[in-house]
Amino acid sequence: MSKIREQALDYHSRGRKGKIEVTASKPLLTQRDLALAYTPGVAEPCREIHADPEKAYEYTAKGNLVAVITDGTAVLGLGNIGALAGKPVMEGKANLFKKFADIDVFDIEVDSTDTEGFIAAVKAIAPTFGGINLEDIRAPECFEIERRLQDELDIPVFHDDQHGTAMIAAAALCNACEVSGRSLETTTIVFSGAGAAAMATARLVILLGVKKENIFMCDSKGLIATERDNLTPEKLEWAQPGPRLNLGDTLKGKDVFMGLSVGGLLKGDMVKGMATRPIVFAMANPDPEITPDDAKAAVPDAIVATGRSDFPNQVNNVLGFPFIFRGALDCRARKITDEMKVAGVRALADLARTDVPDIVLTAYGLEHLEFGDDYLIPKPFDPRVLLWVAPAVAEAAAASGVARQPIADMDLYRQRLEGMLERSKEVIRPLINQARGHNARIVFPEGANAKILRAAQILVDEKICQPVLVGQEWKILNRAEQHNVDLTGVEIVEQIEDDHFESYANALWKDRQRKGMTLSAVRQALRSRTTYGMMMVRQGDADGLLGGLATPYADTIRPALQVLGKGEQVSVISGVYVMLFKGRRFYFGDCTVNANPDAETLAQIAQNTAAVARQFGDTPRVAMLSYSDFGESRGFPEVDKVAKAVSILQECDPELEVDGEMQADTAVNPTRAENDFPFSTIAGRANVLIFPDLGSGNIAYKLLRELGGATAVGPVLIGLSHPVNALALGSTVDDIVNMAAITVNQVIARGRGTK
Repeated sequence: MSKIREQALDYHSRGRKGKIEVTASKPLLTQRDLALAYTPGVAEPCREIHADPEKAYEYTAKGNLVAVITDGTAVLGLGNIGALAGKPVMEGKANLFKKFADIDVFDIEVDSTDTEGFIAAVKAIAPTFGGINLEDIRAPECFEIERRLQDELDIPVFHDDQHGTAMIAAAALCNACEVSGRSLETTTIVFSGAGAAAMATARLVILLGVKKENIFMCDSKGLIATERDNLTPEKLEWAQPGPRLNLGDTLKGKDVFMGLSVGGLLKGDMVKGMATRPIVFAMANPDPEITPDDAKAAVPDAIVATGRSDFPNQVNNVLGFPFIFRGALDCRARKITDEMKVAGVRALADLARTDVPDIVLTAYGLEHLEFGDDYLIPKPFDPRVLLWVAPAVAEAAAASGVARQPIADMDLYRQRLEGMLERSKEVIRPLINQARGHNARIVFPEGANAKILRAAQILVDEKICQPVLVGQEWKILNRAEQHNVDLTGVEIVEQIEDDHFESYANALWKDRQRKGMTLSAVRQALRSRTTYGMMMVRQGDADGLLGGLATPYADTIRPALQVLGKGEQVSVISGVYVMLFKGRRFYFGDCTVNANPDAETLAQIAQNTAAVARQFGDTPRVAMLSYSDFGESRGFPEVDKVAKAVSILQECDPELEVDGEMQADTAVNPTRAENDFPFSTIAGRANVLIFPDLGSGNIAYKLLRELGGATAVGPVLIGLSHPVNALALGSTVDDIVNMAAITVNQVIARGRGTK
């Protein structure tokens, strides 16, 4: 079993099976809740909708619900594998809708390849949804299915394989013509592939200004031409006058190659035969028709785009469909018109021409990015795409007369969209991309653990760091073979008593000989893989350490303090959990290290936790938590120490936004804070929560994670002289990868690692 196959199957099967679940948006905790959610209360919205069907948008989830529907006849590169086998792809599409635009999705696999039967099935379920996304349906059936459903339904119907690809490719083409000094009106385009995506792209670029007579469409038999026999009606529409030509001859002197076919089809000599400064869009996946390197080897100033994320100018449908539907749903559009697609194209093209903000550069680990040959369209994880495309689509829907509820105040609408952005970003992604290429050496003391092995392979593949596994080489290699893990690029270090071991022993004994440790005791301590790994970090043979997968935090923190010690001007080591909950991001400290901190320790914990917030790109707003609000229970030691910690912080770190003591709901509930404590600028807006003791912090983060569904990242250890982190018991492979990325960023912050 290949490593990607094993990883993919594990990804889909671990925990709750598949990639999606349904969650309730209203409470169902009491008898009253039950009476409102179901009988008898539910009858009231039913009556309202019966009287006025438009009320379904007010009383149900219809307005934010899209069906992703397939018959399984053209699934990715797998072909006609059937409806059920296509379900993982549809679930993946559902994830993308939710991740990027907060749109809920039901995936529906229709077991029918009969066009009339499929249309009938979709029409029958259409009242459930605010929009229909057709997916992975073969041509030519997809053309008839989409046309009929668009005509016969009054909600948006969008075949993403056609129009999603078309919109992103068209946006890139607009900018490629701009960069190369071309006019769309005179640009000649050769399509390789004559399927649904190619024809949709051709129609869309015509709307943008390309002349139909300048479009040359090729299928597997060559140029679609009038002198060919047995052309389907769809292909005949694109037939050029004259005889059939092969792809190479068709390309001679043309401006653009638009590849929607198969990998390796385009050769360097064909690119050389194109017009000056050719535009090559090789969008076949997973292997493009020609790689950017090969295209530029043939013509160095060629402008190249592909469907791949590891090359510049990725033509990725995720830049389109979530945001098109977001705009269409928000104005209750009856359909997605050509005007809406053109508006989305122009918004994407215009966005790529703006200055790229630091948040995007950080997310992709780049120092500079500007409009040009290698940046024609926005990056898929650019959060601004939502703010540009959805409003443009909604405005065009109103202008073309299909918006039931046109958006009256577009500025307020953009503000609402901004509130969704946190949900459409992976908090760890910017740190992963920042880590890439720094070649930081991260030690893993539990080198033979299967999770560590799988994580090490991912860390190498993703270029996040250079893993160094400590342990017996034979055991690590055997375990890797058992779990089908490729350890290429992973270093293995054994604790043999060689020169390194002796130098570590002497260095550590020099520090500890007056602290109760003999040389013999030091040598014994170094037989611990964790202590040995700490010495590697201390002596500069590694940059950081990540351990403790199967042991308590103390088993990592104790040797870290003995070997590495605290950082300069740091009096307290503490742990921070980054909590992602309902679109908000919180930093919890301290949930792992200090059992019953005094006021001075609490103040240092707050500073440590604020530093982690900054590392993740947030401005810390610190709430010092208690069971008391602003003096209501003073005189109790556990309350007074929190109030004293606030005073200490305000004196020693006046730039830090901090307030307290306050209760947890006061800290995070804006309504309560505004009503009861308007004098506090932190109350209701806090993102750094400092707990009065370890017990309360640990309980809070675990309850929020287990019962509230929050995502917990951490713990991140702060205060040590070198980057060291301890994994939580039960960490997954993804958790290990994430914590490694955080550790590398700590290395980078200290000026270590090499780019």
